[in-house]
Amino acid sequence: MSTQIQQARDGIITPEIEAVATAEGIDANTILQRVAEGKIVIPCNRNRRHRVVGIGKGLTTKINASIGTSSDIDDVELEVRKAKIAEEAGADTLMELSAAGDFQKTRKAVIDAIDLPVGTVPLYQAFAQAMEKYGAAEKMPAEMIFDIIEEQCADGVSFMAIHCGINLVTLERLRKQGYRYGGIVSKGGALMNAWMVKNNRENPLYEHFDRVVEIMKKYDAVLSLGNGYRAGAIHDSSDRVQMQELIINCELAEIGQEMGCQMMVEGPGHIPIDEIEANVIIQKRMSNEAPFYVLGPLPTDVTPGYDHITAAVGASLSSAYGADFICYVTPAEHLSLPMPDDVREGVMAAKVAAHIGDMVKLNKRDRDMAMGKARRDLDWKRQFDLAITGDRPRQVRAERQPECEESCTMCGNFCASHVVNEYFKDDLLQGKKAK
Repeated sequence: MSTQIQQARDGIITPEIEAVATAEGIDANTILQRVAEGKIVIPCNRNRRHRVVGIGKGLTTKINASIGTSSDIDDVELEVRKAKIAEEAGADTLMELSAAGDFQKTRKAVIDAIDLPVGTVPLYQAFAQAMEKYGAAEKMPAEMIFDIIEEQCADGVSFMAIHCGINLVTLERLRKQGYRYGGIVSKGGALMNAWMVKNNRENPLYEHFDRVVEIMKKYDAVLSLGNGYRAGAIHDSSDRVQMQELIINCELAEIGQEMGCQMMVEGPGHIPIDEIEANVIIQKRMSNEAPFYVLGPLPTDVTPGYDHITAAVGASLSSAYGADFICYVTPAEHLSLPMPDDVREGVMAAKVAAHIGDMVKLNKRDRDMAMGKARRDLDWKRQFDLAITGDRPRQVRAERQPECEESCTMCGNFCASHVVNEYFKDDLLQGKKAK
């Protein structure tokens, strides 16, 4: 069967393209053209029916929530609970990033529990199982990676972050620049570098990239080119090794698209705000506008416990400049495995960032205009309906009821709108209000 990109090139408007067009309020032919060009992807594994989500040029910025076990906490029921919370909070996709336990059991439990497209990082399972079976991650047989990619696709995974852009050239670049302030913070990236050094071999995912693509095409899953050298400290942002990997990933994205596979490119990790726009421009220019999946990004290193706020700052700018897909960051980032409350807070922070970015990128400001009017008119129900989430503001107001029902306890009898609205009643009725 043909993939979404192949069918689009044949002029076929698939049900998935129709669904994206309806959800975004965009003509289906426009979606068709951008899918054909590789500028929009639609994760849609043939082995699983789930919510249809479009990611890419001209679409609203999408949000990914990540969950998964670790060697310290392996609780399948906890991961299922977090997955459901992420969906309820409004995530568009979910990545199941388990690094320990029964990988397939956890993955299937999560997939069965939600209606979101699910992604993975197959290197986590490959290296963890190699450690268990052979005693060291570096002893992993190369063939194991391809077997696990196939297994995860067969289970219904709709997109995968695969570290194809790490190779002997990037490894040499890392050595020549004298390593890094923050080191290598990608688990997959670190383990693949260790594997290459120990075995004195090329990364099999790069060397046999065509095999990776053919597996993904078989299931029409999206190949997201992982950012194994993403910066873990702002002083490593835009360094030579990260840019080298970005160049390779953009080249691979073009190759994968030509082979008929849906492709995304990932980046950049920690990056100061004055470099975010350039990062997005470079990725878009070098990849012919392939969807850009940003990890955070975090524009400072010193906010543990509040990194979801830091990431929201970076993500809002990334979205405004043209990034398409945000991987959320939770308050637990750099500290621990996220718990259910962390997942909820991470999704909400990312939703705020995506909305702020889309106000610029897509000039989507009608909702904000309506909220301004509702606040002016002291229309509390309308305010709650327009809020990104109505539950939280309803709760706060219910817990802090004012004496005057129209106002709130912040201003009470000195509520500005309550004081002056009656004096401008005629202007409002005649449509002479200030804009």
